[in-house]
Amino acid sequence: MSELITAELVDLDLSAETKDAAARSLAERMAASGRVTDLEGFLADVAAREAQMPTGLDGGIGIPHCRSTHVTEPTLAFGRSASGIDFGAPDGPADLIFLIAAPAGGDADHLSILSTLARHLMDGEFTGALRSATEPGRAASLIRGDAPEAAEAGAADATGAEEAAEEPTTAAAEATPPAAAEATPPAAEPPTPAATAPTPPEAAAQPAAPFRIVAITSCPTGIAHTYMAAESLEKAGTAAGVEVFVETQGSAGFKRLDPQLVADADGVIFAHDVEVRDKERFAGKPIVDVGVKAGINRPAELIAEVRQKAARGEVSAPARPTAPMDKGAGATDSYATRLRKWLMTGVSYMVPFVAAGGLLIALAFAIGGYTINKAPSVADHFVWTEATSWAALLFQIGGVAFGFLVPVLAGFIAYGMADRPGLVPGFVGGAIALTINAGFLGGLIAGLIAGAVVMAIQRVTIPPVLRGIMPVVVIPLISSVIVGFLMFLVVGKPIAALQKGLTDWLSGLSGANAIILGAILGLMMCFDLGGPLNKVAYAFAVGGLANPNEGSLKVMAAVMAAGMVPPLAMALATTVRGRLFTKAERENGKAAWVLGASFITEGAIPFAAADPLRVIPSAMAGGAVTGALSMAFGCTLRAPHGGIFVVPLIGQPLLYLLAIAIGTCVSTALVILLKGLRGASAGSPAGTPASDASGVTVAA
Repeated sequence: MSELITAELVDLDLSAETKDAAARSLAERMAASGRVTDLEGFLADVAAREAQMPTGLDGGIGIPHCRSTHVTEPTLAFGRSASGIDFGAPDGPADLIFLIAAPAGGDADHLSILSTLARHLMDGEFTGALRSATEPGRAASLIRGDAPEAAEAGAADATGAEEAAEEPTTAAAEATPPAAAEATPPAAEPPTPAATAPTPPEAAAQPAAPFRIVAITSCPTGIAHTYMAAESLEKAGTAAGVEVFVETQGSAGFKRLDPQLVADADGVIFAHDVEVRDKERFAGKPIVDVGVKAGINRPAELIAEVRQKAARGEVSAPARPTAPMDKGAGATDSYATRLRKWLMTGVSYMVPFVAAGGLLIALAFAIGGYTINKAPSVADHFVWTEATSWAALLFQIGGVAFGFLVPVLAGFIAYGMADRPGLVPGFVGGAIALTINAGFLGGLIAGLIAGAVVMAIQRVTIPPVLRGIMPVVVIPLISSVIVGFLMFLVVGKPIAALQKGLTDWLSGLSGANAIILGAILGLMMCFDLGGPLNKVAYAFAVGGLANPNEGSLKVMAAVMAAGMVPPLAMALATTVRGRLFTKAERENGKAAWVLGASFITEGAIPFAAADPLRVIPSAMAGGAVTGALSMAFGCTLRAPHGGIFVVPLIGQPLLYLLAIAIGTCVSTALVILLKGLRGASAGSPAGTPASDASGVTVAA
């Protein structure tokens, strides 16, 4: 494999003014060196990663990065900007930009590059040397961490042997990597007098073993800040004469600290922005609990604080496991916010079953017709040469996958509330909901009941001798009994009656009622573009497919049609009036064609994030029109996903496509109109977007 970075991948005079332009400039160097096979495809992957969360770090650093199928080997390009480029860091623009590219599937390489670079960025000498480097070869050697001799050689290759020989001392000083600088003390430093002096009585009285701290660092992306905080704490510990052992809970998982090390620790530091995993390990010890940036910016204070707590004998209470969807939740989060997170947990785990089972069933209908549901079991009758046997096989596999929808929904709602102990009663409650025909609504209620029961049990004070069997025996047993009792004998029947009433209502929808429902579902699908309200509407439609009828099939068609509108509208708008959009948005518009056609509503998120006050209302208007028209045209859909690729499975396919086209045109016209008015009010010259960065600034 080639070197991670070479002189050709370094630009010490990066002239780009935006992060997209900076990424393009550095990516072009990667493409020129043969490490990126498709420049536009790679930049689209970079932009998609950037849309998830800003990659700017404190201290004037930007680290755009991604994994991409268009990358041939792990690669890093470096650019230095004189004016600074905004990468979303709280402290302002970045002048040091590192573009990191890893092949698709190369998670280990990707994370290794990021974590190593993040640690080096905590070294002031390292960043200072990069800011003062005068030659690309020297900068590349610094980033690679070459030995001083190798760094000088790299610089000489880039600038010529004569120029490198003029300032050997400066070159060696600049090229010394952080690791080497730490390992080799300055030769000119005189010996410390204390090294030969007799040990004072006070020192002799100190305990032989130093104070020992174990620490956890983590951040939302689990990459840069996680490792920077770890490096900062370790260095501060060395300076204070304290042993610090850090467990980085990053994106690639984490390797637990040795249990004996945790047991022997004198104190604990949590520097995290997401919930610490396996927090129970540290119960009963002095703990300092702060955000990850505190671990980066004031590690010495944290170490001093945990030592003071230990001296005062302050220890933590035994920790109760925190539910996955509560991780990172603030103490002020409302119950409604927490409820939304719990429900989203169940829906997010249910969606893969929907996609697999629903598409298999739809494909079976396409091959074998709608009577394939009456075929005998393929375990008893299967003819290899008959298409109907293969259709029956697909239908029955899909039916099995679809049968997991309600149990999975209930199980993972409970999991979101109470972590793993909630899984068993949640799945049991969901299965009971199926048994008593309580359907999708029954699964929702069963999941919430199961999570609440487990949370109540977890609050009971248990003798230490019984704690070991609680999660594997006591909690599953008691919670399953309670949930089963409530679902079978108390709430199950009323929910089943409500589910039947809803199903009958959907079956009888016609005329104005159906059109109004279609418009409402369209608004929900387009309000948050893949967020909670979108998922609620989608889950409502999918729930109807478990026991399909004419009404539920119309609902599924309306929901998918409306969900396709926002990205298609943004793609069309960037095509017909590209001057109203930034260059990055026009690039995103190309991808939005495919995303919209595939029923991936999230394809419109980059546009909504940049200009929500204009994009979201426009998308909602088009989605409502499409949902209403789909209902009015009587379009039906048996597949829960697929976009235009399942058009053959749609009832009234031409009218369905017409509904999507009309809604797309409505959204496109509105967003163009609103953006045009913005440009006029801002006094922008013709052909120039009112804001090259985002529409939010202008809207404010």
